[in-house]
Amino acid sequence: MNTTTTTPPANASTISTIAALIGDPARANILSALMSGKALTAGELAYCAHVTPQTASGHLAKLLDGQLVAVEKQGRHRYFRLASPAVAEAFESLSALAAAGPARKRSTGPRDVSMRRARTCYDHMAGGLAVAITDSLVGRGLVVIEERSGLITEDGSRFLSGIGITLKARTGSTRPLCRTCLDWSERRMHLGGQLGASLLSQSLERNWVRQANDGRALTITRDGEQAFHKIFGLSIDLQWLP
Repeated sequence: MNTTTTTPPANASTISTIAALIGDPARANILSALMSGKALTAGELAYCAHVTPQTASGHLAKLLDGQLVAVEKQGRHRYFRLASPAVAEAFESLSALAAAGPARKRSTGPRDVSMRRARTCYDHMAGGLAVAITDSLVGRGLVVIEERSGLITEDGSRFLSGIGITLKARTGSTRPLCRTCLDWSERRMHLGGQLGASLLSQSLERNWVRQANDGRALTITRDGEQAFHKIFGLSIDLQWLP
């Protein structure tokens, strides 16, 4: 007997409901702030969304009901985060779609140069740095990209193991080891999934990049410049480096 279950396709009503939730400017600003991967309070999110705390609470209630955000309680405090990596991937894809919209409304990506250079995309990296790392891994045959999925080759597994990254399928997890996101500032693919998350965590732990106190921007350190050049063959003369 086949016990395999599949996720039923979303109907038009569900899609329009989610689109309406994301489409409100204040809620879009809240989701954008949570793309940093940090859990934030309602007050912090109110500031990011440029609304009053009372208004932010109303928006957060709708996002919670729509399962786009989740909340964690610690003592008297409540911290909000994106509900899942799938929400982050959807938001990044919508950002890319908006960036490629009609010329009169087109946004070509973040104005902040540091955001274009390197930033967090929830739990993985985005921006010029992430795209360059992806190009390096694909160009050397360590990762093969097919549509939105990424396949880590045997050489890729050995290479990643050599830099301290070992990926294994997790029991009960539906998250792929490697997948791609369309980068909304570069208009090209960067790596997500478990591989993308591991690359970000390694880069932070080894002080190759530093996360800003607020926002999504990542600063590439001098150690990072050397490491990215030595490990991934990236030139320190590329425009996205300091």
